[in-house]
Amino acid sequence: SAALLQAAKKKNSLNLLELSEAELEEQFVRGDGPGGQATNKTNNCVVLKHVPSGIVVKCHQTRSVEMNRKIAREILQEKVDLFYKGEDSDVFKEKKAAEKQKQEKKRRAKENLERKRLFKEMQQLAKE
Repeated sequence: SAALLQAAKKKNSLNLLELSEAELEEQFVRGDGPGGQATNKTNNCVVLKHVPSGIVVKCHQTRSVEMNRKIAREILQEKVDLFYKGEDSDVFKEKKAAEKQKQEKKRRAKENLERKRLFKEMQQLAKE
């Protein structure tokens, strides 16, 4: 199930489970990473926990607390949906579709490189 939780990213899925505010615990902490004084002196990192499932999301993508709260809720909603629905989740299906598309693009690029290599070999043989 940990691998499924990794599939949750920011997607615009329509069929997600709804979260109630009563099920959430929210904290504001200091963020980490680059940013120096702006990061070290402000509590704008949001830690959001879904109590029934135990899933925790930490969001420090922007300097705005309100934006971080919104983003954290979106990410948490997707992770909770994935946790309860598993492979039936829209998030999981989108992740699989994107992965398949990426593999297809990689396959086509490999074929094109092979064609170019063969073409160059043919040119070398024609010159000789």
